[in-house]
Amino acid sequence: MRHVLVTGGCGFIGSAFLRRYVPAHPEVHFTNLDALTYAGDPANVESVAGCPNYSFVHGDVRDRTLVNQLVKQIDGLVHFAAESHVDRSIVDSSDFVTTNICGTHVLLEAARQRPGLKFVLVSTDEVYGSLSEDDAASTEDSPLRPGSPYSAAKASADLLALSFVRTYGLDVRITRCANNYGPFQYPEKLIPVLVRKAVAGASLPIYGDGRNIRDWLYVDDHAAAVLAVLQRGQAGRIYNVGGDSARRNLEIARGVLTHLSLPESRLEYVRDRPGHDWRYCVDDQRLRRELQWKPETPFEAGMRQTIDWYLEQGEWVERALARGQAATP
Repeated sequence: MRHVLVTGGCGFIGSAFLRRYVPAHPEVHFTNLDALTYAGDPANVESVAGCPNYSFVHGDVRDRTLVNQLVKQIDGLVHFAAESHVDRSIVDSSDFVTTNICGTHVLLEAARQRPGLKFVLVSTDEVYGSLSEDDAASTEDSPLRPGSPYSAAKASADLLALSFVRTYGLDVRITRCANNYGPFQYPEKLIPVLVRKAVAGASLPIYGDGRNIRDWLYVDDHAAAVLAVLQRGQAGRIYNVGGDSARRNLEIARGVLTHLSLPESRLEYVRDRPGHDWRYCVDDQRLRRELQWKPETPFEAGMRQTIDWYLEQGEWVERALARGQAATP
């Protein structure tokens, strides 16, 4: 590939992908299309902004004219752009429907005009819905049972993309990842919220009894999986991306407290979120077997790096929070 369009490249996962691969692949030009919503920050890609094989376009994936123009120039597309915070989707799901479904549709329609284009749609393990403690891990063939407006919108985008594979012969590959963590994650997600509250001297909020289970994937390992799927994946194929790091939410909070030498009395159990899924877990053997990928970052090391990054980035966090407050429904 000579030219890859990355949507949402100023967000958490998209920026990790660009920071890692723009310098590593000078033979490929990367165009970053980002609407710069509250969760997107140009500072996230500042380290590659001056690279000759990188360019930025401020725009929205729902802008059909702009997307059609950009797709004419590319032979690869990685679609990270999405509204992704479950709590916000519960308050107002409108942007989740228009961005996650309609925005994906605009990209798929544009891709039809570019024969040979490789398209990676970055999805989530939440489309499989909630598992019990005893359920087997979700495979790529498991039924979709999304439990929130966010995950329903992502599942809808996945199904739409697969229909374009069958109907139009598009080369679309889908990744469904575990919970990501790492530097530059917008501070509304669990780990940065816990760190920020701990530093501020506030209580650390825990939904319900804190026993809900998530698998955790370091963001750089996710970026490596996405690149593997872009380079060597099969058209129409779904690839689960796990982290081998299942933890209860309460364990995550205790880990933050331990790292900061704070007592467990700082925890505060709050009313549970509506429709809170109990457990996510994916079987990612297809990705490991076919594309020789596996997560490289041990969870404890990744957590230490992540917590320390947030401790050092107070200005970044405050700027991000200000954007989020302005965008609160």
